[in-house]
Amino acid sequence: MLRDSLWILIVILLVINTFGAIITVFSQKRDIATIWAWLLVLMMLPVVGFFIFFLVGSRISNKKIFRLRTQDQRGMERIANNQRQQLQKIEKLLPIPDSASELVRLFLSDDSVLTRGNDIKTFTDGYDKFNQLFEDINQATHHIHLEYFAIFDDEIGNQLIDLLIKKAREGIEVRVVFDQFGSHGQHRNMYKRLREAGGKAAPFLMRRFQLLTLRFNFRNHRKIAIIDGVIGYIGGFNIGDQYIGSSKKFGYWRDTHVRIHGDAVLSMQNRFLMDWNATAEGDEVLKETIDYFPEIVQLPGRAMVQIVSSGPDNDKWQIKQGFMRMFASAKTDIMIQTPYFIPDAAILETLEIAIMSGVRVRLMIPNRPDHPIVYRATEYYAKELIELGAEVYRYDGGFLHSKVVSIDHEISTVGSANMDIRSFVLNFETNAFVYDPEFALQLETFFEQDTEKSTRLTTEYFEKQSFWLTFLQKFSRLFSPIL
Repeated sequence: MLRDSLWILIVILLVINTFGAIITVFSQKRDIATIWAWLLVLMMLPVVGFFIFFLVGSRISNKKIFRLRTQDQRGMERIANNQRQQLQKIEKLLPIPDSASELVRLFLSDDSVLTRGNDIKTFTDGYDKFNQLFEDINQATHHIHLEYFAIFDDEIGNQLIDLLIKKAREGIEVRVVFDQFGSHGQHRNMYKRLREAGGKAAPFLMRRFQLLTLRFNFRNHRKIAIIDGVIGYIGGFNIGDQYIGSSKKFGYWRDTHVRIHGDAVLSMQNRFLMDWNATAEGDEVLKETIDYFPEIVQLPGRAMVQIVSSGPDNDKWQIKQGFMRMFASAKTDIMIQTPYFIPDAAILETLEIAIMSGVRVRLMIPNRPDHPIVYRATEYYAKELIELGAEVYRYDGGFLHSKVVSIDHEISTVGSANMDIRSFVLNFETNAFVYDPEFALQLETFFEQDTEKSTRLTTEYFEKQSFWLTFLQKFSRLFSPIL
């Protein structure tokens, strides 16, 4: 009798779990692959699966999305609309590569304006990047705006805060937006010192008194800095000691970040103000002034740049669409560096078509995981790309965190977006798309140098792996839509 009652109870719980899983997964709009992935988790792991869903699958509130969507575009809509109308005239004035015109139009459809005359300096080493950033911050005369996924309460993090405190006491406007999950908390003491000096800091789309959020998804993964509206930084480096190679786990940190001097900084400023105003309250909301959007009389460089953002507040997935447009338009070469290679079916098919069309596709991934399941899924898709005919390299010189795509020695992009579904759909990202052969050549040179510290992976390499490792790769791939 007791045994029968126990089985009846188990059946009832399984039925409740099944209906709960269906209701939970279909409660909000999701693509079909994500739906099946979550149903698999919730059905395979009764009760526990719901806890995982709470951590990973819960979506950002509609109220917060509305706050972001309703932010003023700071005149960018008007400029973008004018560029759309005048694009033929612009193409005559600017040497836009033929293969880039479609990409420019694509981004203009989402009000990402095309800027010209930008000077770009590239950093692949954390020491070099931080030294230059700190020097520029020290020279600031009006404002310093920082937006980073992770700012750690460690030596580099506190060096930054100490410098910001110094500038705030000089009367410089200092504002910091950080992701609470990425930064492993709010670091109250660190930011308390900054606020007491007159600076401002806020966790993205959260209140200061909230406890550490347990939601893994929908993070602000952007990494941008704007100084006086004329100098901007965008790329893969966060703020912390591990980004200068101090972590025993990761060793040397290989990343890519760019310093931009020119009108592209105004687009980065627009992005920061939108995120700040969606986060801030009351009199902390910023208004458009000439101090934030100064006019640059003499163009400092030659590069054309579009700053493109994507996130859960926009269903267009512009950065992913940009990747696909680049892959589809490539004639000779596609070069990708990414710490996570978990493409969806559309990206993978576009790369397959490129390979079948005779385009040389090269991919570089890390040699070690920072997220085990994610890395095994990356290995699975790397093997699949090799079988399609691509060249895949495993970087052995440290931890590769660089997020770079370049095609045909002409068009490149650097930013915060990885080549994975999380960056395509789940996180807030920002990338710089650059139309400049010299910049593309520089990135390709870095890639070639990195191959000297890399191992080229082959089908034989994967065939020699253990059964268990192969199983983990295939198993991890099942969860790729939600990783």
